[in-house]
This record gives sequence, C-alpha cells and structure tokens, in this order.
Amino acid sequence: MITFYGRKSSDNVQKTLWMLLETGQPHEHVELGGKFGGLEDPAFLKLNPHGRVPVLVDGDVVVWESTAIIRYLAAAYSPGTIWPEDARVRAGVDKWMDWAQSRLYPEANRLFWRLIRTPEADQNAQKIAAGLEALNAHLGMVDDQLAGRAYLCGDQLTMADIIAGATLYRYYEMPIARPVLENVARWYETLSQRPAYRQAVMVPFDELKGRLAF
Repeated sequence: MITFYGRKSSDNVQKTLWMLLETGQPHEHVELGGKFGGLEDPAFLKLNPHGRVPVLVDGDVVVWESTAIIRYLAAAYSPGTIWPEDARVRAGVDKWMDWAQSRLYPEANRLFWRLIRTPEADQNAQKIAAGLEALNAHLGMVDDQLAGRAYLCGDQLTMADIIAGATLYRYYEMPIARPVLENVARWYETLSQRPAYRQAVMVPFDELKGRLAF
C-alpha cells in the first residue's frame, strides 16, 4: 500500500494528494511538517534527506518533490488518461505542467505569502498589488488556453490541470479583486465538482493567516 507524507495545509502536499486521490489507490496519509513536526526524524530523513514534504512511498519506490510524485503516480496508475501515452500529446501536457510549476505557482504562492501568511502590520501594499497583477496576467494566459476546452489540454484531466488547478482555491478565497476570466471560472467550477479536488485542495487556510513559521 502507498504511504503519503505531508501536512494537508501545504499547497505542495495538496496538489500531490489530489493526484493520489484521482488514482483511487489505497493509501495511508501521515501528516508531517508544520504543527505535526517529524521532518527532522532520522526515519523520515532516510526517505528524503532534504527533510521536506511531500514524500510518497510505494513499495520499494520512494519519491519526493511534488512534480516528480505527480508524474510517477500518473504514469504508474493513470496511463492513457492523466498520463497521456502518446508522446506528442504528452509533450503538450508537459509544457503546461512545467510552466504552471515554474511561473504560475510561484506567483500564486508569493501573493498568498504577502497577503495571508505575512502579519497585516508587516504587509507591503505595493508588493501585493504588483503580485496580483502578475498572477492575473498568468491566469489570463490560462483563460485563453481554456477557450473551447473543458480542461487545460483538452477534454480530460491531465497532469497540467493538477499543477495549475491547485492554485485556484486560494485564488478565489483570498480577499482580492479578480478580473473577469470566464474560462478560468468555468474550469474552477469543473474542478470543484471532483471529489478528489474538494478533499485535497479546498482546504481552509485559517491556521496559516499571519503565520510565517511554516
């Protein structure tokens, strides 16, 4: 059985857990990090010497780093669907997945830290405004890509949706002014109907407000 390590309030854990839940594989979820601690335990460091979550153990296979775990789960347990078997199709998914991880996710994460994780007295309004503008520009590109598509790369969920779509719950829950992005809103509604997305990603973040420690 798969064992998955990571606290539910971590965004990197959320997107990876979403992928795991989509596979339907039986698993044990062990919460580590943050208030749960355990990242410096010798047994955990044997799994991931970097002392970070998420970590997935599947038999004798140990995988860390969220995108590596997502690719492993998709290839091992969702070939032909979340993991397209045609290399040409998968190339389109990979480019959006990697863009989302390197461009969209960092902007979403920066804004979340500036607006939610940073205590109100220490917040910088100019940096928040600039971050929101950058994030909205990225989501505008996503909105264009979604035109005529149910999901980011076509008519079915892929790895690209996992990485990019995991940013949307916090985006729509943060107290910010959002532009009209009809395709993104429709996509978010579609994702919100998936039980795995609701369970893994739509996690209230009250415990993180004003908290810089983890």
